Amino acid sequence: MIADRVSAGDAIAIGYNTDGAWTAVTYNRSSTPKGGAHYRAAAEACTFAVRDLRARASDYLARTEILGQSDRTGYVAIAQGKATTRNKDVSAVGRGRSQAEADQKALEKLNDREATTDEQIVYRYFSYGADSGAHRTASHRARGAHASKATSGM
Repeated sequence: MIADRVSAGDAIAIGYNTDGAWTAVTYNRSSTPKGGAHYRAAAEACTFAVRDLRARASDYLARTEILGQSDRTGYVAIAQGKATTRNKDVSAVGRGRSQAEADQKALEKLNDREATTDEQIVYRYFSYGADSGAHRTASHRARGAHASKATSGM
């Protein structure tokens, strides 16, 4: 009964070094619909994302932050760029009903934050949320979830 009340979805964690520059970014997501083996509560996704970040960037990690999280089913894009006027790295999360929409929203958010140099999508994925309904079959799980990484200088 408790499982019906938890949120599910994804979380994006970003790590910074002692100078305040980002050193790594990672995510954790529900890769199966509600009731499936890889269905995550949002808080659980945050925990796993930070844990992965600490494993990837442990030597250079001074601070972690949850960049975004959601309990809705959908496509996600994580973009990074540089705001040259402020000499600052900027990250943004876009969400949408299609991967193209999520990509566009992430890049728009970078532009809104004046990050117009070295813009790139660094992660794309699909996450099942609390609105995904009950998990039915293993083949549904294999068809629905996918993730890809864009190459970046991490």
